[in-house]
Amino acid sequence: MRITAIRDIVAPIKSDIANAWIDFSTMTASVVAVVTDRVVDGRPVVGFGFNSNGRYAPQGLLRERFIPRLLAAGPDDLQGEDGLIDPHRAWAAMMRNEKPGGHGERSVAVGVLDMALWDALAKAKGVPLWRLLADRYRGGEADPAAWVYAAGGYYYPGKGLDALKDEMRSYLDRGYSTVKMKVGLVPLEDDVARIEAVLDVLGGDGARLCVDVNGRFTLEEAIRFGRAIAPYGLRWYEEPVDPLDYLAHAALATTYDGPLATGENLFSHQDARNLIRHGGLRPDRDILQFDPALSYGLVEYLRTLDVMRAHGWSPRRCVPHGGHQFALNIAVGLGLGGNESYPDVFAPFGGFADAVPVQDSRVAMPDLPGIGFEAKSALYAVMRPLEQG
Repeated sequence: MRITAIRDIVAPIKSDIANAWIDFSTMTASVVAVVTDRVVDGRPVVGFGFNSNGRYAPQGLLRERFIPRLLAAGPDDLQGEDGLIDPHRAWAAMMRNEKPGGHGERSVAVGVLDMALWDALAKAKGVPLWRLLADRYRGGEADPAAWVYAAGGYYYPGKGLDALKDEMRSYLDRGYSTVKMKVGLVPLEDDVARIEAVLDVLGGDGARLCVDVNGRFTLEEAIRFGRAIAPYGLRWYEEPVDPLDYLAHAALATTYDGPLATGENLFSHQDARNLIRHGGLRPDRDILQFDPALSYGLVEYLRTLDVMRAHGWSPRRCVPHGGHQFALNIAVGLGLGGNESYPDVFAPFGGFADAVPVQDSRVAMPDLPGIGFEAKSALYAVMRPLEQG
């Protein structure tokens, strides 16, 4: 199985929404197609990939370094013993001549291609990615469904409490029982009013609500906010301080007893190890949100899971950021704690296959080869031109 071509485009995912740190008025994503000479059902196998939201399209890195390295690699550099592309070997070829540390945006570029390579491998084997992962890494055991929550509650021009409540009701109507909202952009008393409005929709059950600061607070602000929300018993308090300020995380964990969540802006197993060693997080309650599409792909994510296990953390404490099908397959195949979902934002990259319903915040996986992009019509419409060349 050889790579015959790699094609890429930049797709806009801009919108008027904002979180506490950025707006999404110019957000983009890279989309790639890895075309191979493997033929299944009369068609060449093509693997697709894209980068998760919150990071811009890394087209320069893709075209200058990582795509050329894959295309220049010989078959022996990329193929496993079964003659198919081995994503681990491909990862090594992409990272050849790269210095350690300073992960930056290269982790995003490698993650885009890694996703496409896993999609191609699963298609070549004729199995869903979740099944391939369960067979390879869990002795064939796959979860019957993944827990998912609806991420929304963004700041939007002119959006008041009534509109926020209507948004959250719409998620409940679509089968979600747990929701997440953004906080941290407005004064504390205003965010408390927003939280109480959503709790009203949820029948006062704080365990069904997560709040996300996107790293905006200083430690002092995070402590103050944590004290204000502690009585609500929220599902989790997400990324309250800068993701790399491990000491601040550790300090906050001494004052906030409820679950904390972080990790979406950490992009390597070394970053994950530092967070676990120095961030004061608690393996009995806290949530790790590393996004495989942003952090060098699944090959690196497997290393991250190994680091977690070595430090006494269960994969069930992982709930990846991003709300995409790649992480959903990983969650089911590797037994994670669930996956984020974006019912209304970052279209068409957020969300899952068209015919996959959400029931009580759980999603069962379709039995489709690869990651299943072809079953999400709006997304496949973006990808299909790359497949055809």
